[in-house]
Amino acid sequence: MWVSLNGKFVAEEQAVVSVFDRSFRYGDGIFEAILVRRGKLFRWQQHAERFNRSAQFLKMALPCPLHELHTTAQELMAMNAAQEAVLRIQLSRGTGPRGYAPSGDEKPVLVMSLHPAPDREALAHSRWKLTVSSLRIPAGDPLSHHKTCSRLIQVLAAAEARERGADEALLINTDGHVTEGSTSNVFWIENGKVCTPAVAVGALAGVTRAAVLELCDSLKVPRTEQSITPADLFSRDGVFLSLTTSGIVEAASIDGKPLRSSPVAAVLQRKFEALVEREC
Repeated sequence: MWVSLNGKFVAEEQAVVSVFDRSFRYGDGIFEAILVRRGKLFRWQQHAERFNRSAQFLKMALPCPLHELHTTAQELMAMNAAQEAVLRIQLSRGTGPRGYAPSGDEKPVLVMSLHPAPDREALAHSRWKLTVSSLRIPAGDPLSHHKTCSRLIQVLAAAEARERGADEALLINTDGHVTEGSTSNVFWIENGKVCTPAVAVGALAGVTRAAVLELCDSLKVPRTEQSITPADLFSRDGVFLSLTTSGIVEAASIDGKPLRSSPVAAVLQRKFEALVEREC
């Protein structure tokens, strides 16, 4: 497998960074994961813009313009003959002396790598088991809007889900409201409306989340942003998740207690797959 390291293509075993790299030491970096379908990147522009916004928020300099990143990504996919995959782009502030405060002399490190994509056909017929994580997201945390390399809450929540035999963990904020899954955005059906937590409560502004909201508009399905507790999800007409790697997946249960199933989720799942096919 070929990897891009600062724009140079190297074999994966040669793609190494310094032990003094700040993303290794402090999680001082950002990343994006982008679906590759038929050798094309799904919604590259939206992912790239979010990547750029996060870099600006963390006061990191991109090593090259976004259009050059796109060219490098396309070359990397061609070198690996990648048709169905997930592209990961990671930016580190670079190496520096010990201490939290950046020196200002760091040179950014950019890595691109390709990874296997989930079986979309199998996902189309699956319903995930959820569990409520014991961890809490600080309400109003500005870092929740960015995919930083410091993802320990998500790491521990995903580990909890695996230990409990669940497919995904629900993250709750310090106000007691659902924010998102460890790797996904959360939706539910309520009185014919598609609902999802607002970004302000701690949800990531997911690219697939935005696509779901667009689909609701095109299908004239009412949609809204609102808060909800985990317990209230059981009285809703259905719950589903959206994520880059797997698209739309309906939820079956939370901590072993069954959830209702809504045909709206299945319709959106089919429409989303059709959207990916059209754009790729």
